[in-house]
Amino acid sequence: MDIISQLQEQVNTIAALAFNTFGTLQRDAPPVRLSPNYPEPPPNNAEDAPANISEQPKPLSAALVKAAKQFDALVTALPLSEGGEEAQLKRIAELQAENDAVGQELQRQLEAAEKELREVQELFGQATDNCLNLKKPD
Repeated sequence: MDIISQLQEQVNTIAALAFNTFGTLQRDAPPVRLSPNYPEPPPNNAEDAPANISEQPKPLSAALVKAAKQFDALVTALPLSEGGEEAQLKRIAELQAENDAVGQELQRQLEAAEKELREVQELFGQATDNCLNLKKPD
């Protein structure tokens, strides 16, 4: 697997871990009174709550940190561009010029194909007119 695919896979892993971490914390967190204007929240069912809620965030956050470090390691493994920014800008200009030349050639080919299509349509029209104008045998 190339480095870009690995980076994409790692981003997906980080997103999944974050989603699961936040979901788990939201689901298992004890209710808290937001302000004195709100009523006291109902207590969690003892059956639904995990045994030790204060220990839950530690492995979840450790997994997130590990995934982030793996992402950083993949980023540092990316090849450095040669020649710096000037070389990159020069290469971009070369590619843009090549793209423009290819685009012009494609435009010429498109115009030639459209001209040929019109000619074929005209010949087809003439052929159908000739077929329709033929007399039936007596």
